[in-house]
Amino acid sequence: MPPKGKQDPRAPDNPCFNEQNISYKCLSENNYDKQKCEIYFANYTECMKFWTKVKFDRRRLGIIPEVPPIEERESIKNDYMKTKLKS
Repeated sequence: MPPKGKQDPRAPDNPCFNEQNISYKCLSENNYDKQKCEIYFANYTECMKFWTKVKFDRRRLGIIPEVPPIEERESIKNDYMKTKLKS
């Protein structure tokens, strides 16, 4: 993990990087008992579904890069929550 306050260099490619790390940490802390980490796995799965939809939409609209930069992700997430996910 990078020092506190620093962004991991892999995060730009994986919008669910934090959720992934939390899942790994849970496994490590619970002796790899997957049942104890199911909520973290579900959160990671939902994160991946969401950002896959965003990537698909951006690809369809010709927006590059398909994975939005880190600084745009929060506003994109808020926009989708207000509009696109309600339909």
